[in-house]
Amino acid sequence: MMEFRPSVRRKAAGISLLGLGVLGLVLPFLQGFLFLALGLFVLRHQYLWAHRGMGWIAGRWPDAVGQVETMEARLIARWQLGMVRLRQRARRLFGRA
Repeated sequence: MMEFRPSVRRKAAGISLLGLGVLGLVLPFLQGFLFLALGLFVLRHQYLWAHRGMGWIAGRWPDAVGQVETMEARLIARWQLGMVRLRQRARRLFGRA
């Protein structure tokens, strides 16, 4: 079951990456398929067609997709830890318990 996570920033980033991917298919100095794959990865929780495309990529290159998903999980964990530390510092600074 697909879980939608609506986010305007993710949609903008994903569509930009897809645009770069389409340009990269024509221009020799951009890696078009790489940008298309990254765009699908970013949009996989936004649109059903991107989720299906990511499923195709995961079937074709499961190791690479697994590494990217592991990296995403680490970045999210690092971001959340940073936010917890920031809240703790703010509480100490402003004297809230």
